[in-house]
Amino acid sequence: MKEKLMAILEELRPDVDFPAQTALIDDGVLDSFDIVSLVGELNDNFEIEINVEDLLPENFNSVEAMLALIEKMQSEN
Repeated sequence: MKEKLMAILEELRPDVDFPAQTALIDDGVLDSFDIVSLVGELNDNFEIEINVEDLLPENFNSVEAMLALIEKMQSEN
């Protein structure tokens, strides 16, 4: 799952060292357009539905946070 997420992130923003980042949203590395694209890709690739209430900075600040969100969404389906 982590490999698939990393592939999505690398395609979205090849200029970012995602494993080293822990404040992707807080530091402005990812903007709102990136998040919209990312949520669509995550929904499609992991067969989940990320809701508006889950669009919180803490869910997208790091690879680990995104993996936790994906796992949470998959367990709810």
